[in-house]
Amino acid sequence: MSETVLLSSLTTLGVGGPARNYVEAATEPDIIAAVRAADSAGEPLLIVGGGSNLVISDQGFEGTVLKIASQGYAVNAEDSCGGAAVVVQAGHNWDDFVHQSVLHAWSGLEALSGIPGSTGATPVQNVGAYGADVSQTIAAVRVWDRENNAVHTFTNHELKFGYRDSIIKATTVNGSPRYVVLTVEFQLLLGRMSAPVKYAELARRLDVEVGRRANSLELRRTVLALRASKGMVLDPADRDTFSTGSFFTNPVVPAIVADGLPLDAPRWPAGEDGGLVKLSAAWLIEHAGFAKGYGLAGELAASGLAEGNNHAGTPHASLSTKHTLAVTNRGGAAAEDILAVAREVRNGVERKFNITLHPEPVLVGCSL
Repeated sequence: MSETVLLSSLTTLGVGGPARNYVEAATEPDIIAAVRAADSAGEPLLIVGGGSNLVISDQGFEGTVLKIASQGYAVNAEDSCGGAAVVVQAGHNWDDFVHQSVLHAWSGLEALSGIPGSTGATPVQNVGAYGADVSQTIAAVRVWDRENNAVHTFTNHELKFGYRDSIIKATTVNGSPRYVVLTVEFQLLLGRMSAPVKYAELARRLDVEVGRRANSLELRRTVLALRASKGMVLDPADRDTFSTGSFFTNPVVPAIVADGLPLDAPRWPAGEDGGLVKLSAAWLIEHAGFAKGYGLAGELAASGLAEGNNHAGTPHASLSTKHTLAVTNRGGAAAEDILAVAREVRNGVERKFNITLHPEPVLVGCSL
């Protein structure tokens, strides 16, 4: 059934104009039928799950918006040798499944606690945090292939996972994917202990050495607290959480570029030959002169931001007051307000360090 829906109501950022045609599908046959109907009509198609990784134009979407609402998970196999093979519906809330995995003593997802959105979105950009990403535990992803008009199953290797990347993301244009995720299968070890802790800050909080394990439930609680301290756990009372999470990916650059940065600039090896280095986008942003809360009243005069971003002295958008990687909706922001802040940050980093930051969320009908 179609109804007039503002896309701002479907996203964690809270921006986006109307959907010309809105469909919600809670079963696999309904999802496939909705996709086929849009394709048969020659309509543009936008897929929405939890809406945590979308910046949608104020003009909305001139086509069909399909909300994936399938729920639930099932254990395909569980034994002490192979662990648990668990198939999750694409629309199932991601953090709920992570919580359930910890309660069931399925190890491997606990460091990914608190990430908003749906399970079906996680393989698209290889969701990750605190030294873990879903490519480490995904066994297979079932999709509807719109080009071949058929269901297809990708193995982990076939998904071509990279840093915030996969074959699903690489074949998605303006929010419209070739492959519509139906289910995600995870292969998880059995036990109450976490996967090895790889993130130094998390290891310190847990009082364990990097590379050691911790109790999974304790690790989940610690991750949730860390994310909350950075405004990265959804809270209707906290405007810092009205965002897409990290707006920019950590740039991966040739080692010679990283060598030109100050010695205290964080960096990590990226790639097997040592020729590439991953940098901290947050460090670059802060050292280019953008503090937490950039864009708030008192900081706008020299910012070059759109006038509409400071209506009656109250900005509509700013960097989070807790975390410089998030661009936040302070209330009443339009997509252009969000993008104005992001452009200033991107351009400022480029001027200072000659490094271009790239957006992590999908930009639908708009651009930097």
